Amino acid sequence: DKETVGNVIVSVDSNEAVMNILSTAQQRRCVRATNSNAESSRSHLLFTIHFVVRNQSGKGDVVRRSKLNICDLAGSERLSKSGVMGHALRETQNINSSLSVLSTVIEKLQLKSSHVPFRDSKLTYLLQDSLGGDSKTLAIVCCNPHSSHYQES
Repeated sequence: DKETVGNVIVSVDSNEAVMNILSTAQQRRCVRATNSNAESSRSHLLFTIHFVVRNQSGKGDVVRRSKLNICDLAGSERLSKSGVMGHALRETQNINSSLSVLSTVIEKLQLKSSHVPFRDSKLTYLLQDSLGGDSKTLAIVCCNPHSSHYQES
């Protein structure tokens, strides 16, 4: 099951339990300083909520299933600006690569291409059914407004 690749699956039955899990995930997220950002995320955070709603009526049991993905994507960084080395360099390269694949996937979907490279990154593979078909996607982009970071956006 692609949902379990390196992830933890927990069943909950309250809003408070969902918020506790999201808080724990955020606390475990790796953040470190680079020359570009004092608190640079070193990974993406993908939080998926599966909803199952049952409606029992006189006509039988109706079950509706839905999924909500909340993604906090690590931002791309120019290697020459970030000044990272070693393990942090590989993290930056992996982040940049997955964001590049995400961009390619979105472009291919817009062009209605016969091949969309969802499998080229774990991120796009996990988001595959949420990016295509009749799914709805909303992106909120946070960019540094300083002119020296224009190329980063």
